[in-house]
Amino acid sequence: MKHVLIALLAAYALGAQTQAPIGPPVAEWKDTIEAFGYRWAVPVAADWKVEAEGPQVLKMLMRRPQEQPRRPSQFAIAQTPDFEQVTVEAEVKRVGGSLIIVYAFRDKSHFNYAHLSVDEATKQPVHNGIFHVFGGERVRISSTEGPASLPSDKEWYKVRLEYGRKPGYVEVFVNDRPNPSLQAYDLSIRSGKVGIGSFFETAWFRNVKITGRTASASAKPASPESHSRPRR
Repeated sequence: MKHVLIALLAAYALGAQTQAPIGPPVAEWKDTIEAFGYRWAVPVAADWKVEAEGPQVLKMLMRRPQEQPRRPSQFAIAQTPDFEQVTVEAEVKRVGGSLIIVYAFRDKSHFNYAHLSVDEATKQPVHNGIFHVFGGERVRISSTEGPASLPSDKEWYKVRLEYGRKPGYVEVFVNDRPNPSLQAYDLSIRSGKVGIGSFFETAWFRNVKITGRTASASAKPASPESHSRPRR
C-alpha cells in the first residue's frame, strides 16, 4: 500500500509540473504576436510561444481564467477585417481539458466562441458547445447533445469552424465530423474577427488558416500576405 501511495503521489506531482502557471486576467489585448502569416492581438505576448521547427506551432504558456464576469479572456485575435462569413481551419491539441475558437469578435465584451472539450455537454453543460458573450457572462446557445470534441490530449485534431453560410449560423467540424453540440444561431452579432485560445487552460495550434467574406461586400477573402504586416 505504501508503494502504491508513493507512486500515486509521484504521478500527481508529474501532472502538476505539466500544468501551465495561472496569471490574473488582463483587461485589454495590447500586445501582438505573429504566427501562420497573420498578426494576432493578445493580452500578454510572453504568454505565447511560436515554435518554427517543422510545422509552425503556436503554444499557450499561461492560463488566465476570468471569473468576474465568467467568460474567456486568454485568446489571440487575428488582425484582419471583420468577417460576416468566415471559415477557420486549424490542427489543435489540448494541453488541459479544452480550448476555444472565437468568432464574431467585436470587443472583449461582445463575441461568440466554440468550446471544444474532453467533456460531453450532457455531463458538463458549460463545456463543449457554442457560447455567446454580450456584455456579461457567457451563455450557452447550442444543444447539449453530442460527443466530446477532444477526447484525447495526445492527439492533434483537425478542426474547421464555418460561420455565416446562413445568417448567424455557425457549425464546427472535428476531424470532418459534425456534432450537434457545436451548431448554433446568433443574430445579435452579425460580423467580427476570429481568434484562438482557451478559457481556463492552455492549448497548441498549428496550420491555422482563415478565409471568408469581410463585412464590406466588395472586400476580398483574408490571406496571410494581405493581413500579416502593415504596409510600409
